[in-house]
Amino acid sequence: MMEYDKILKILKQEMAAAMGCTEPVAIAYASAKARAVLGRKPDRARVNVSCNILKNAMGVGIPGTDMAGLEMAAALGIIGGDSEAILEVLHSITPEHIAEAKAFAENCVEVSLEDTPKKLYIEVILETQGHSASVTIEDSHTNITRIVHDLICIYDKSGCEELPTEEYDRSVLTVDSIYDFIKHVDSSELEFLDGCIKMNWAIAQEGLKRGYGLNVGRSIYDDIRSGAAADDVQNYAIAVTAAAADARMAGCAMSVMTVCGSGNQGLTATLPVIAAVYKRNGSSELLYRSLALSCLITIHVKSYIGKLSPLCGCGMGSSIGACCAFVYMQGGGLGQIKRAINNMIADVSGIICDGAKAGCALKIATVISSAFQCSMLALKNYGAGELDGIVSGDVESTIRNLGELGNRGMADTDQVILDMMVCR
Repeated sequence: MMEYDKILKILKQEMAAAMGCTEPVAIAYASAKARAVLGRKPDRARVNVSCNILKNAMGVGIPGTDMAGLEMAAALGIIGGDSEAILEVLHSITPEHIAEAKAFAENCVEVSLEDTPKKLYIEVILETQGHSASVTIEDSHTNITRIVHDLICIYDKSGCEELPTEEYDRSVLTVDSIYDFIKHVDSSELEFLDGCIKMNWAIAQEGLKRGYGLNVGRSIYDDIRSGAAADDVQNYAIAVTAAAADARMAGCAMSVMTVCGSGNQGLTATLPVIAAVYKRNGSSELLYRSLALSCLITIHVKSYIGKLSPLCGCGMGSSIGACCAFVYMQGGGLGQIKRAINNMIADVSGIICDGAKAGCALKIATVISSAFQCSMLALKNYGAGELDGIVSGDVESTIRNLGELGNRGMADTDQVILDMMVCR
């Protein structure tokens, strides 16, 4: 029972609400926190970030605006951000804030690439006449590790805690332990997932109603309604999830429930599962257990890949979780879930992350389609084996191999991608 408690705490810890893409929002959060420490509007701001943050923040829409970019994210956090709202820091932004922030971003914000081995690193330094404040975030999007006011360190992560960042031992997570948890946990323990269901379903419906980004989801949904595409579970799930990503990447000012610090991964781990259960008129209990399975498999896989990676987190993490949920909701057992994971890693491993942007909806649509295909094969007891590339006969070894591919095998990929994005 103690192990169940740990797994439940990990699940809750890795799910958090966020408004907008978590990389620019984390910059806005650090900036708002630094402004609160400084106590006044600064004359200038410097933002130092890691390669992965730069890659993921430069091309995505900022909530409530028609703009993108790290400079604007920082400026909005400074001008109108609510640092107490953490990843919903921009919830109260007004048109007046946007106009003021635009001028500040153009004239007073400087962004630089930090020489750091950390994949997730943000330092915001604010300066005004005779005073300064800086905030540093490392390793996860809300993990403030250092605050300095007028050259005096007033907060150091080694000395005290400001945010609830208690870590739970991830070694408790295996495919076997996750499946055992899903089968036996009291479903009432999973009712907290209602908030995730309502939040992510709402932005999906917004994406289906209005034109955002590349209109991937809405286009598929229109084809379903016109009869040009089959009105089946697969197409419906793809349309719903891609529509949410369309809206989010275009800067829709609606919050989503993240998984492993990523909104798109949260959408991909949850919305296909919700849509499939709704389409099949499944029970609330089935939805809770399927959702928890998808999110926990995502967390397990991502623990090897990392929060930010050269690999697409939706393709290499949350779509694998969704695939397992598709198997489970159709009566599949542990062996078939393991085959589903091996099938997915044989299929979609190697999809790159080239930053957060409108095209993420395309990748999400692709990997959800793969998840349905791989789940169908697994339910028929077909599974990729140890002769299939990086796949191993042992599913845990396959997952570790995927992590090695992302971290060691693609060590130079982020820099190559960033060079292409910056120099075009």
